[in-house]
Amino acid sequence: MGLIYLALYKARGTLFNRLIRLWTRSPYSHCELVMPDGRWLSASGRDGGVRAKRIELDLAHWDLIPLPWADAQLIEQVFAEHEGKGYDWLGLLGSQLVPLTIDNPRRMFCSEFCAAALGFPLAQRYSPALLGEVVHRIHSITNAGQWNEAHA
Repeated sequence: MGLIYLALYKARGTLFNRLIRLWTRSPYSHCELVMPDGRWLSASGRDGGVRAKRIELDLAHWDLIPLPWADAQLIEQVFAEHEGKGYDWLGLLGSQLVPLTIDNPRRMFCSEFCAAALGFPLAQRYSPALLGEVVHRIHSITNAGQWNEAHA
């Protein structure tokens, strides 16, 4: 089975993308989970909510972080539970712009979906920037551990 990746959107995008990057002081404004079969799973404001989609990878627009530790079954389960839910604009604003935990159980935003699918608690607290940082740290620690084991 192939790897799962966290894809972080860094292209200019829309005004909304630029505002997210400005607010989070990050190059990233959106995230997706890329499954081994080529589906990209996320919640998208453009697409109306939680969906699967095939996106042509352009490395000028996306950074990819491999997730060898990700549980494909959990991701598929979370996707099946939430597929078709609307995009959570209010939750995005409430959890990212002000320190409130606004969580609409009928809607999700991109980083909330990805964090939940990866098994992270309080998924609504994650922005694409924070999720990218956490996943990058896990990736670094995991790779360091593998290197240390191989060279012990």
